[in-house]
Amino acid sequence: MINRRDALARVGLIMGGAVIGAEFFLSGCKNTEKKDGASFSEDDIALLDEVGETIIPTTSTPGAKSVKIGAFMTMMVHDCYDDKNQKAFTEGLSKLDEASKKKNNASFMKSTPEQRTALLNDLDKEMRAYMKEKKKEDAAHYFKLMKELTILGYFTSETGATKALRYMETPGRYDGAFPYKKGDKAWAT
Repeated sequence: MINRRDALARVGLIMGGAVIGAEFFLSGCKNTEKKDGASFSEDDIALLDEVGETIIPTTSTPGAKSVKIGAFMTMMVHDCYDDKNQKAFTEGLSKLDEASKKKNNASFMKSTPEQRTALLNDLDKEMRAYMKEKKKEDAAHYFKLMKELTILGYFTSETGATKALRYMETPGRYDGAFPYKKGDKAWAT
């Protein structure tokens, strides 16, 4: 079975480095331009678990929280992001909670699942507008970083690859005429 670091490198190659920080995890996730990197509390990890679970909730398959997505995100930010994107991500934790308090009169952790989803939809719209206007040297929007890491972490985890996607360890030959039925899961391999 392929290990997670190899899977991340392959996803980065497939996406052409489209994931923020891809150049770092292709080279082993060791950001040499920083000395300490971002640090996160247990509360930060719990918040990120809930953000991830809101993006990829538990349905007939396990959600993002089941793969400890918060710990994955903090590891990736610490090891793979440059200083400006680390700063955007860590400041984004506070911004997300402030936006929740403004919209829902409650912190993100105390909001209902419906309120969380509505808030993240609003942040997604804000992020899209920001990304259209941002300059190349500007950091990415914090919600873009959170969303990308949730998707990357979930679908490269064993759970995501085997429960949400179809997985065959040794796929065999390519068959472009393989039968497909509407509603079939996508392949992880």
